[in-house]
Amino acid sequence: MSGTSLDGVDIIYCIFKSINNKWLFEIKEASTYEYSDEWRQRLKTLDKKDAITFIKTHIDYGHFLGNLVQNFIKKNNLTPDLISSHGHTIFHQPKKRITTQIGDGSAIAAITGLTVICDFRSLDVALGGQGAPLVAIGDKLLFPDFHYCLNLGGFANISYEENCKTIAFDICPVNIILNLLAGKLGLKLDNNGKIARTGKINKKLSDDLNNIDFYKNKSPKSLSKEWVINNILPIINNYNIPVKDKLRTFCEHIAIQISNAATCTSHRKILVTGGGANNNFLIKRLKANTNHKIIIPDTKIINFKEALVFAFLGILRITKEINCLRTVTGAIRDNIGGAVYYG
Repeated sequence: MSGTSLDGVDIIYCIFKSINNKWLFEIKEASTYEYSDEWRQRLKTLDKKDAITFIKTHIDYGHFLGNLVQNFIKKNNLTPDLISSHGHTIFHQPKKRITTQIGDGSAIAAITGLTVICDFRSLDVALGGQGAPLVAIGDKLLFPDFHYCLNLGGFANISYEENCKTIAFDICPVNIILNLLAGKLGLKLDNNGKIARTGKINKKLSDDLNNIDFYKNKSPKSLSKEWVINNILPIINNYNIPVKDKLRTFCEHIAIQISNAATCTSHRKILVTGGGANNNFLIKRLKANTNHKIIIPDTKIINFKEALVFAFLGILRITKEINCLRTVTGAIRDNIGGAVYYG
C-alpha cells in the first residue's frame, strides 16, 4: 500500500479466517519502507510527464514493489498464498472515468512467483462509480464493533452503516496538506502537531476552506491530488500568514469537516487509524469538535489498517466475493474489483 502522502510503502503479512460467517484477521508481520528521494520525486511529478516516461515508471515501480515484497517474504520466512497490491495513485478523476494506480502487477508476479491482485479501482469507475473509498467492505466485515471507521491518511475517509446499507466517502485532505505545509519549514511532517499547536486560527481562511462546494455534496464522493491542486492550494496560497497559522487553521478545518461527516446519533464509537491518528494535536481538536467517543487502537492497526483492508480485498477477489459496494461508490452495481496475475 502506498498513499498520497508519499510516506512510503506499507507491507503486511496477514492471516484471514471465516468462522460462523464472521471474518477474523491477524497481522503477523508489518513494515513501512520509506521512499528514497529519487522515488518520492518520480512519483510526485509523474502526472506531468510524457507517456513513455509514465509507462516506464509504471513498470519500474512494479519491479520496485516486487523486490520489496520478495525481500520482506525472505526476511520473515513467510509462505504467502497471494499478494494484494494497491500500487500508487497518479490520476483519479472518476467523473471522466479515469483512475490510475501504477505498479505493474505482472512484474510483481514475475519476481515473486506468486498470484498478484492489483488494479482494484478500475472496474468500479468503469461502472460509473467513484472507485473510492474501497475500505468500506473491510470496515464492515473486519471491524463490526465500531459505529464509524475513520482513516486519516493523505485524505480522511469514513465508513458506517445507515438504514441497513454501507455509506463511505472521502471527507477532506489531511496529511497531503499538513505535510506540504511542514515542507515549507524544511520538515517532512509536523510531528504530533507541535507547530500547529503554536499557531492561531485565521478565521477568514477557515471560512474560505469550509465553504468549498465539495463539502456540501452528498456521498458518493471522493478526493484526489488533482482536486487539492485546483481547490485547496489556491485558497491557502492566497494568504500571506505564518505557516504555523496555516497548519493550525487546517487542523481545525479537518476536525470540523470530520465532525460534520459523523452526523449520526452522538456518543458513538469512532475507530481512528492512519498516520493522522499519531498527530496528538489533531486528535485533540477532533475530540473537541465531536460528541463521539474517539478510539485509538494499537500501533499496527493505526499504521497498517488500510494495507490490511486491501489484503482482504484480494481475498474477496480471489474467492469471487463482492469487494466493492455501489452504495459507497455510486456504481450501477456491486462488483468484484481487481486484476489477477498468476506468477
